[in-house]
Amino acid sequence: MTNTADTGIELGEVMLSIAVLYWSLHDKLDCADPGISKQERLFLLRLSAPRRMGDLAKIMQSLPSTVTVLADALEAKGLVVRRRDPDDRRAWLLELTEQGQGARRALMDRIDAALRDATGLPEADLHRFGALMLRIRDHIMADGLPKGLPF
Repeated sequence: MTNTADTGIELGEVMLSIAVLYWSLHDKLDCADPGISKQERLFLLRLSAPRRMGDLAKIMQSLPSTVTVLADALEAKGLVVRRRDPDDRRAWLLELTEQGQGARRALMDRIDAALRDATGLPEADLHRFGALMLRIRDHIMADGLPKGLPF
């Protein structure tokens, strides 16, 4: 494995650690809310602001019909509403209801707690880690969403 010259860290071990972190978080969040499926949770996470259904389909790398099914299910649960896009009356915007905003906040709180628990990092290190992860995400996504991204 390749060692970085200045730290002695094996980059292969870093990659494996990323996978371990992913699976640790996956396990901690998998049964977060039995009334909402994993796809519905990912949908809620992406709906931080009103979005067009087509934009959600692109972000989630899903077919528009899949987004429609998810929107129907979340609408039936009282978590989202559809409204016409004022900029294009042919398009629909999805937005969280008050109940949906609460569900999203609760999900974000669980994610925050799971990340803190899984990493065991003190606050300052967690902020540095978060800043690095956002830089990495932006670098990867500069070329578009990777194929098969689950969100």
